[in-house]
Amino acid sequence: MTPTKPAHTALYVLALCFALSVLGRGLGESFTVFLLPISQSFGWDRAEILSIYSMAALIGGLSAPVIGRLFDHSGPRAVFALGLVLLGGAFLIAGSAQRLWQFQLNLGLCAGVGAACIGNVPNSILLGRWFGARLSTAMAVIYSAMGAGVLVMLPLSQVLIDQFGWRSAYQIFGIGALVVLIPFLMLPWKRLSAGSVTVTKSAAADLIDEGWTLLGAIRHHAFWALFSTFFFTAIGMYAISAQIVAYLVDAGFPPLQAATAWGFSGVVMLAGMLSVTWLDGIIGRRRSVLLSYAISILGIVLLRMVRIYPNPFLLAGFVICFGSMLGSRGPLITATAMKIFRGERVGTIYGTISIGSGLGAAIGSWSGGLIHDLTGSYDALLLYALVSVILGMIPFLTIRALRE
Repeated sequence: MTPTKPAHTALYVLALCFALSVLGRGLGESFTVFLLPISQSFGWDRAEILSIYSMAALIGGLSAPVIGRLFDHSGPRAVFALGLVLLGGAFLIAGSAQRLWQFQLNLGLCAGVGAACIGNVPNSILLGRWFGARLSTAMAVIYSAMGAGVLVMLPLSQVLIDQFGWRSAYQIFGIGALVVLIPFLMLPWKRLSAGSVTVTKSAAADLIDEGWTLLGAIRHHAFWALFSTFFFTAIGMYAISAQIVAYLVDAGFPPLQAATAWGFSGVVMLAGMLSVTWLDGIIGRRRSVLLSYAISILGIVLLRMVRIYPNPFLLAGFVICFGSMLGSRGPLITATAMKIFRGERVGTIYGTISIGSGLGAAIGSWSGGLIHDLTGSYDALLLYALVSVILGMIPFLTIRALRE
C-alpha cells in the first residue's frame, strides 16, 4: 500500500458522504417548491401542508440516536442503504397520495428517517474515522451539501413540476433514489468503513475513549447547551426557509425566479461554511460562531426589506447573508460534541444531541406556517425567527465549554 492511498480513500469517503447528503438534503428541501402546487391541488392551508415538512424534520431528529446506534452496530453500508430505500419508496408513493396523512406517512415519516440515514449523524461518525482532528473541515464540506442540494434540486423541481406536474416530479425523484442504490451496494465497504490507521493511532494517543455513556452525557451541562443551540437555531432558520419560495412569490417574484434565487443559496452556503470553519482556527470558535449569527440576523432584516422594496439587489443580499449561514454552525457544533463526548458511544450521544435540530426544525416550520395562517402576513413570522436565532446564540455567550 502506498503512503498516499489512505489519503485518497479519505477523499473518496468524503465525496461519497457529500453525494449522499446532497441527495438527502436536496430531496428534503425540495418540499419548499412543492408547497404551493400541493396546497393549490388540495386546498390545504399553510399549517396543514407544512405539517408534512415539520414531521420529516421531527422524525429525522428523533431517529438520530437510533441511527447512531445502528451505525455503531451494523456499519455505514446498512445505514446508508436503508436511507436510500426509504427515500426512493417514499417519493415514489407520494406521487399517488390523495390524503394529508398519506403525505405525512411517506414524505414525513419514511422520508424523514431515510434522509437521516444518509445525513449528518452517520456521515460525521464515518468521516471521524478518516479525518480525525480535521473533522470540522470535512464536516463543513458535508454541511454544505445542503446548499448543493438546494442549488440543484429546487430549480430542477420547479422545471419538472412545470413540465410534468408535481406528482410525476415526485415519482421521478423516487425512481432516481432507488437507481442510485444499485451501484452504491457494489462499493468496497469493508475498506471504506475501516478508517485511517493514522487517525486511529492518533485517537488512541489522545485518549479518544473517555468512557462516556448517554446517561453520563445527559447529566453534563455541555450536552444541553449544544442541544439548545441546535434547537433554537433550527426554529429560527426553518421557520423562514420552509416558506421562502412562497414568500418570494407573494412578494411578486415569478415562481421559477424565486426557486432559482433561493437555490443559489447553495453556492454561497459552501463559502459560508468553509469561511466560518476557517475563522475558527483564526479568531476562535466563540467569535466565529457569533459572527455567523450576526450575519444570519442581517439576512432576516434584509428579507423583511425585500417585501417592502422587491428588487434583485435586496434579494441577492438576503440570499448571500441568510443562505451562506444556513448550517454554518453545524460543523463546529459537531466537532465540539465529538471532542467533548469522545468514545465508543459518541454516535449515540451525538445522535441524541441532534434531536434538538430535528425538533427545532419541526417546530419552526410548522409554527411558522401557523403564524402565517393566523396573522395573514409574514411580519410576526420574521420576528419569531429573529428571536429564536438570538436564543440559539446565547449558549456560546454563556457556556464556558462551548468557548474553549
